[in-house]
Amino acid sequence: MYEFITGDIVEKTPTYIVLETGNIGYYINISLFTYSLLPGQNPCQLFIHQIVREDAHILFGFINREEREVFRQLISVSGVGANTARLIMSSLGPKEIEHAINEADVVTLQGIKGIGAKSAQRIIVDLKGKITTGEKTDQIFPEQSNTLRDQALSALVNLGFARKTVEKVLGQILKGDDELSVEMLIKEALKKL
Repeated sequence: MYEFITGDIVEKTPTYIVLETGNIGYYINISLFTYSLLPGQNPCQLFIHQIVREDAHILFGFINREEREVFRQLISVSGVGANTARLIMSSLGPKEIEHAINEADVVTLQGIKGIGAKSAQRIIVDLKGKITTGEKTDQIFPEQSNTLRDQALSALVNLGFARKTVEKVLGQILKGDDELSVEMLIKEALKKL
């Protein structure tokens, strides 16, 4: 799995970009959000999500990790494929998607081409409380514990716990003891979840 690709922009369109690195050109699908934030000069770095199928290896590129995480959350919903998720992300920015889901704003999601009432409701039910761009919580915790907190948060969210609940529990634990290892932090959080 690729984490990111850094290279020179050979071709740039609103739906894909070709990045050259190591004399190889990578065709990477992007959203309009990423397209609007791409730098005007080289080199360019995109965070990657790879989908492997029988007939293709498809790369999706994102301007930052937060956008990629929102994409990954969207494709985890039954009935939402990679192209639908990219369409959602082309219509709304990551913060707007987070707000629409957490506020159960079905009308906003239905306003996206190809998203009907049932799909919008399914996205909200599956992701409400789990999806966040993560920028609000970093200011709450002391800087030295951010790495530990981020690693524990990622692990617990991947185990299926709601992000906001995990953030609260980790905040309580870190207020009491900031000398914990990541493993101990996760174990303590699991006792409280």
